[in-house]
Amino acid sequence: MKKGTELEIKIQDMEFPSYGIGERDGIKLMVKNAFPGETIKGKLTKYKKGAGEVRLLEIIEKADYEVQGPCPHYGPCGGCISQHVPYEKQLEFKENQVKKLFVKAEIPMGEYLGTEGSPNQWEYRNKMEFTFGDFEKGGELQLGMHMKHQSFSIISVPHCLIVDEDFRKILDATLDYFRKKELPHYHIMRREGYLRNLIIRKAYFTREIMVNLVTTTQIDFNLEEYKNLLNSLEYEGKLETIMHTENNSFSDAVVPEKVNVLQGKGYITEKLLGLNFKISPFSFFQTNSQGAEKLYSVVREFLGDSKDLTVFDLYCGTGTIGQITAAKAREVIGIELIEEAAAAANENAKLNGLTNCNFIAGDVTKVIQTLDKKPDVIILDPPRSGVHPKALEYVVDFNAKEIVYVSCNPKTLVIDLKYLREKGYEVIKSKLVDLFPNTPHVETVVKLKRKHS
Repeated sequence: MKKGTELEIKIQDMEFPSYGIGERDGIKLMVKNAFPGETIKGKLTKYKKGAGEVRLLEIIEKADYEVQGPCPHYGPCGGCISQHVPYEKQLEFKENQVKKLFVKAEIPMGEYLGTEGSPNQWEYRNKMEFTFGDFEKGGELQLGMHMKHQSFSIISVPHCLIVDEDFRKILDATLDYFRKKELPHYHIMRREGYLRNLIIRKAYFTREIMVNLVTTTQIDFNLEEYKNLLNSLEYEGKLETIMHTENNSFSDAVVPEKVNVLQGKGYITEKLLGLNFKISPFSFFQTNSQGAEKLYSVVREFLGDSKDLTVFDLYCGTGTIGQITAAKAREVIGIELIEEAAAAANENAKLNGLTNCNFIAGDVTKVIQTLDKKPDVIILDPPRSGVHPKALEYVVDFNAKEIVYVSCNPKTLVIDLKYLREKGYEVIKSKLVDLFPNTPHVETVVKLKRKHS
């Protein structure tokens, strides 16, 4: 079987993250974003040791459960992958994919408490990062999402359904304004241009809005008129702050080399489970506020009924989990690599009147060695790459009675769980919480306990 071969494949199963699985002549074929019951046409891109990866070209025959994806941009847009799958079916597929990872790793899930869906399938995101570019080389300016399978093509998404009307209004007005100004977007390959990104945040519960325009410094452009335009729009929420981020880096990522506050305080506030959290332009904050309440409620529930715990919150970000669990704790100590986030965590704790929380900036693998206190519970909420192996060694050395692991990547989760089980922990219970409808992602929460405890 040669690379570039076009194949017709019947999808029979799925593996994380959203790979449809089919077979041809005894060869296992994996097709990104294909779903069981579909017959697809694809091109073989990788082949090794009796298994191959196939790029989806078209769906020849739909599965019997499929519906029409309601967003007019669905298909070409690279943002969503499963709008055509009913939401209950999406949850079923995600659950099955995670369970298979546990089975393959020979790790029990303990008392499995099922999957909790997002309160909203649509208009759930509180943050979106849009990109300036063109649909075809030299074409009209676009502002939106990367096209599927075409990383340098941008498609405008004025009717995007995973954000609300305020996002769409700002997106439309911004694109129209900069088209009229005829300013160039940034070209990654040529390393020239001005317009890079538009990042919009809107807190779901407080309705506060932040707009952050990201550009290079290659053109000296006065943004006063653009600021006035944003203020002239009628919002369902409240425009709280306008930012301008300067980013001259060569990468496609948003690197905040300098952040200028054009209007407001430079942050917005969101309320979760009765607590307030300041969100600065580049703070990590769960992109689904209602879903985050469900996720953090599960973590709090997994801590049990004790109110006298010493809790270590590793990879704490802006301290949301630590503060939400503070009512059950004598003391919460959080560690976060990004200094700005740790400072925000301490500020949020002060804002919420929590005197038993202390958040420390630094590398988890280094800071954890300096702590002389012993935790009753360790909360792990690492990035997709999982817990650093060295940090995991220190976690075990603390000999905490319980660990609550919150994971956005079940692949790295099962690797870390395997190590923890080898070191004397057992999985007591687990639950999935979906914060990302129409995407392949899902959160998994696991409670572990020391076997001798």
